[in-house]
Amino acid sequence: MSAEYFSVLRQQMLAEIAAETIYVSARLGKAALDGRVMEVMGKVLRHEYVPIELQPYAYANVPLPIGFDKTISQPFIVALMTDLLDIRADETVLEIGTGLGYQAAILAELARKVYSVEIIEELARQAKRRLGRQGYANIELRVGNGYHGWPEHAPFDKVIVTAAPDLIPAPLIHQLKAGGKMVIPAGLPEAQQLVLVEKDRQGRVTTKEILRVRFSELEGADQG
Repeated sequence: MSAEYFSVLRQQMLAEIAAETIYVSARLGKAALDGRVMEVMGKVLRHEYVPIELQPYAYANVPLPIGFDKTISQPFIVALMTDLLDIRADETVLEIGTGLGYQAAILAELARKVYSVEIIEELARQAKRRLGRQGYANIELRVGNGYHGWPEHAPFDKVIVTAAPDLIPAPLIHQLKAGGKMVIPAGLPEAQQLVLVEKDRQGRVTTKEILRVRFSELEGADQG
């Protein structure tokens, strides 16, 4: 499969993201995602972050299995979560749940530095190799329990979590800068909501439910 073939599929993916955004515009309060996010979604090679046998399906607007009972999120959800964070070029982002590195690559195109934590060692190893192959030098990975964040590099301007705890982990709220934002799926498996968490300049925290979602459960949350 050629670069041109994948380029055409990426454009189709962008059209599907745009259509789905319009479909849920009443919930989002807007009918289009940030142009910077859409530009990056059209640039990052999603097929480099899925198992090779699934590359033909890499740009379909569906989650795909990546092994270990984990998935790469559907492109619309990746774009939406990234859009909700409103990342600036000088900011530092914490990602919980690296997977094979696709979301980290999207973040790295927008932020100054990305710190990403993955609990499954084999996935982290593969993600490091895939991200390195694509030339990302502003991503730091580690294997660990994402429930506890990455305190050595806190506080973070933005936090994104790609697995769902029942309740938002207190360590992640603590590691979010005043003025920062976190996007996280939370709730019981059958009733998860994508939640936008905002911490104001005085450190007060507010939450807003955005959409019903289905994510794998955050491993290690019961050890919090």
